[in-house]
Amino acid sequence: MHEAMLYSKRDDNKVSCHLCARRCTINEGKLGYCQVRKNTQGTLHTLVYGKACSANPDPIEKKPLWHFRPGSLVMSVATVGCNFRCQFCQNWQISHEREIVGRALSPEKIIDLAFQTGCSGISYTYSEPTIFFEYAYDIAKIAHEKGLFNTFVTNGYLTPEAIETIAPYLDAATVDFKGNGNPSFYKKYCNVSSVNPIYDALKAMKAAGIHIELTNLVVTDVGDDIQDAKNLAQWIVTELGEETPLHLLRFYPHHKMRNLPPTPIKTLEESASASTRAGLKYVYLGNVPGHQGANTICANCGALLIERLGVHTTSVRLTRQGHCPSCNLPIPIVLSKESSNSD
Repeated sequence: MHEAMLYSKRDDNKVSCHLCARRCTINEGKLGYCQVRKNTQGTLHTLVYGKACSANPDPIEKKPLWHFRPGSLVMSVATVGCNFRCQFCQNWQISHEREIVGRALSPEKIIDLAFQTGCSGISYTYSEPTIFFEYAYDIAKIAHEKGLFNTFVTNGYLTPEAIETIAPYLDAATVDFKGNGNPSFYKKYCNVSSVNPIYDALKAMKAAGIHIELTNLVVTDVGDDIQDAKNLAQWIVTELGEETPLHLLRFYPHHKMRNLPPTPIKTLEESASASTRAGLKYVYLGNVPGHQGANTICANCGALLIERLGVHTTSVRLTRQGHCPSCNLPIPIVLSKESSNSD
């Protein structure tokens, strides 16, 4: 076992975990809500350090990060466990797994795998990176030393202390909303009592200079209210900025919510229109391969700038400075050698 970060000791061998917004008080011998942090005689340990249930290269577009290093590969790393219990989780086999399973892969080995497979960065993803924080933190430090970038794909339910700790090594984050951010949806389908910590975390990430992109899983019938979509978009404009990318994701039946059909594409398009009217300049449709809503369009002149198919960037039409070639508008995209102009 590996001693945890971000906790404090209390009386009677209890500990208080300060990693995620649940802030569990854990009795001696017991586990936190995430099921991967254990109080052993008054010391909190992480049970998943160095135990990767996934370590493989992915296109960064899969995260999705569409305005950060397009065209690059990332080494995707995950362990078992999560601090949510989403009934629609598509990775429930690992996020809800109670047995500690995984390959023994040290942080150094993860970095070696990244270079061997041509990756430019590391992405902590699939399950919730917050709950394997110590593992991610140690990998991220080495990654920066070796010239690799780091990204989180997270539900955003982490504390200000956790953000402050990881911020020097975290370059980008995809924060995943569910059901248009509706609090009642979170309570019923994710077992999350308050969404406020997510908004606080986003503001903290913004202040720390971390590149942020948001997803919003639009769930058929129970999480697809247009007014909720508009409210979420308005908050993003006000607190994070109108150029913050928002990905509206199509729901597919998974786990305990197999009774609902996939989100109608029309519903996604209506949510996108509402989000755009609220002031967001870069709203995308995800999980809809071939839809034009996956492309980046110049917010000023309407020129087609980046074409995507599924989780792959197929064409980039930006200047070397990252401007629209038609009207010279600066586009808020972090480019790299992988995303050099292809036209």
